[in-house]
Amino acid sequence: MLKINGERLWASLMAMAEIGATARGGSCRLALSDEDKAGRELFAHWCREAGMTLSVDAIGNLFARRAGTDPDAAPVMMGSHLDTQPEGGRFDGVYGVLAGLEVVRCLNDLNIQTRKPLEVAVWTNEEGARFTPAMFGSAVFTGIMDLSAALAVRDANGISVAEALQRTGYAGERPLGGAVDAYFEAHIEQGPILEDNAKSIGVVTGGQAIRWLDVRVEGMAAHAGTTPMPLRKDALYGVARMIQAIEGLAADFAPEGLTTVGELSINKSSRNTIPGLVNFTVDLRHHRDDAIAAMEQQVRARLQAIADGRGLNLTITPHWISPATPFDAECVAAVQEAVDALGYAQQSIVSGAGHDAIHLARYCPTAMVFIPCVGGLSHNEAEDVLPEDVKQGTDVLLNAVLARAGRIEQGV
Repeated sequence: MLKINGERLWASLMAMAEIGATARGGSCRLALSDEDKAGRELFAHWCREAGMTLSVDAIGNLFARRAGTDPDAAPVMMGSHLDTQPEGGRFDGVYGVLAGLEVVRCLNDLNIQTRKPLEVAVWTNEEGARFTPAMFGSAVFTGIMDLSAALAVRDANGISVAEALQRTGYAGERPLGGAVDAYFEAHIEQGPILEDNAKSIGVVTGGQAIRWLDVRVEGMAAHAGTTPMPLRKDALYGVARMIQAIEGLAADFAPEGLTTVGELSINKSSRNTIPGLVNFTVDLRHHRDDAIAAMEQQVRARLQAIADGRGLNLTITPHWISPATPFDAECVAAVQEAVDALGYAQQSIVSGAGHDAIHLARYCPTAMVFIPCVGGLSHNEAEDVLPEDVKQGTDVLLNAVLARAGRIEQGV
């Protein structure tokens, strides 16, 4: 079994981490920002050094291609993203991109040709921190989201995706989509399971279902000092009860059911005014589609009961739905065979986070390789991984991709 150059990969990760470096050791490269552009340009430079050709599509997805011996074959694709959270870590996303590059570098070192071409993809706006929804680069590529809808999305400063693409020079001309033989994505787990079980590799069998809801609760703004408590329609106090109910819901769907309220805003808030309008978000996750549908039904019922009891108006709007997604059996088997042959400690796992691979899985055969992250911490400047895990995960990626792409020859 082949193995990659772990020191070279680690050095590349550390060099990329310097772009958008934060004071507490993390990274900030918001999608289509100057920092994201600089990260892409460094990656492109390395790809050209590795003899790859580059192309960009209309939503800014960047592709680096290594030719295969069969000019008519669809590519075996690897990749992830270079954009981060505002206070993100050094490995979320970037590991998958640079692991794909290291696969190509290793094959170059060994003078190994593949029958099918290889491509490394950098997907636009995976994080959704600047533009929402998340993962719309891969969504547009796979036809899940319309290009015009994505281009019209605006950030908090009113800058549209179309404007950001033009400004950064990433409004490309490569046609959207196209044939893909298979897609493999390496990623940090972003959770504690692998570390807790002392496993170096997670063989990912699929992604769990995700539903995002936007909740609007309207009461009546009034004076904090003159309005008796029984006569108030306090939207925030109602929301507090709603959030408690959402947290309690997770216990009814344990252990797979997860609930999160990640954003909350009080409209025209003032110290001495009873909140009249509150908006908040709900993130629901479960391994099964039927269970997450039941979770949403319960959210709606429980929140409506609280609103009715307090004289509040409630509106719940779906924001984004990602069904549970099984990965391709043959691609998962290729990952499993690679890790078995390498002898690395491993286990099967379901992805708890959304990834571009979830979109690709509805488009072409797909699989993922997870490695542990220290303390299960991600979306945090303190996010960390062990260099040996980085190497082992990429060893698995290399051998799984090579099996799929077809090894032609090896030089001495």
